[in-house]
Amino acid sequence: MKTDSKKDLVRSKESISVEELYEHCKKRFQFELVAGHDGLGKIIGEKSLNRPALALTGYFRHFAHKRIQLFGAGEMAYLRDHSDEQQRDIITRIAEKNIPCMMVSRNLAPTKGMLEVAKAYAIPLIRTPCKSKDFSAEIALVLEEYFAPRVAVHGTLLDIKGIGTLLRGKSGVGKSECALKLIQMGQSLVSDDLTYFKLVNDQAVVGQSSELSRGYMECRGLGIINIGELFGIRSIRMEKRLDLVVTFTEWYPGMDEERTGLEQHYYPVLGISIPHVEIPVKPGRDMAHLVEVAAMVQALKLIGHNSADEFNQRLINYMQESSKEKGVEG
Repeated sequence: MKTDSKKDLVRSKESISVEELYEHCKKRFQFELVAGHDGLGKIIGEKSLNRPALALTGYFRHFAHKRIQLFGAGEMAYLRDHSDEQQRDIITRIAEKNIPCMMVSRNLAPTKGMLEVAKAYAIPLIRTPCKSKDFSAEIALVLEEYFAPRVAVHGTLLDIKGIGTLLRGKSGVGKSECALKLIQMGQSLVSDDLTYFKLVNDQAVVGQSSELSRGYMECRGLGIINIGELFGIRSIRMEKRLDLVVTFTEWYPGMDEERTGLEQHYYPVLGISIPHVEIPVKPGRDMAHLVEVAAMVQALKLIGHNSADEFNQRLINYMQESSKEKGVEG
């Protein structure tokens, strides 16, 4: 279970099938597949919806053909103002752009032309009772989840006083032992040894465990332990935003250790720079308390308080005042 990793494996879904989305969201959005069953294997290539209002009028410049095409009350009213033959011609021009699927909101009945074209071009035609605005907002979150870049990072992720903290280091350096002590102190475990991160809204990195290992830890000498049974359900978190990376390094005489904290270091995860500290491991050090303090320091920084900067400014002011006093005495 314990492994060393020199490279993190990054993956990002660039597309999903209509069938995958339909099965995943069928109950949530009360989907009804009206026509185009043979086209469920078509691919959705972008994570946004498209309202084909301009396309209905024949304007296809910058037409987002890789997206789900959502027909709301406005689009459906426009179609019904045309004859069946005109509807077929309008929808056919859209279908020829190789769209993945068509969705109709408010449980509106698809027109005859839409049904005929959906069957002829094997384009899934799906209906939902949701309002267009509500559906657009909720399905966007689903698609964001599907398309979010992901990476697997070797490390143990904890929620320490609200700060998502990833413990990194070589195998056997003491990550799990430190995590276990922190859990005993009231903190929560997200994942042990291997954490799966995803990038949400291109700005927040959120980590979670695999379904198989969620709530379990491997502790050398003890084996696999169930955290929830030992410390209660409050000791487990399903997922947590990453706020801090702590790397354990083996101490050696003469090594260069951080003494002031004035210089902020970062660790990149999915293109986001996460605050990073290195803590040397040596006999007698209480690593759990050091990590807890590091998390609290990061919490202060997030609300605008930097102890190192404040002390540095205090020292500068003191030196300036001392210089003035010496000048007066001289």
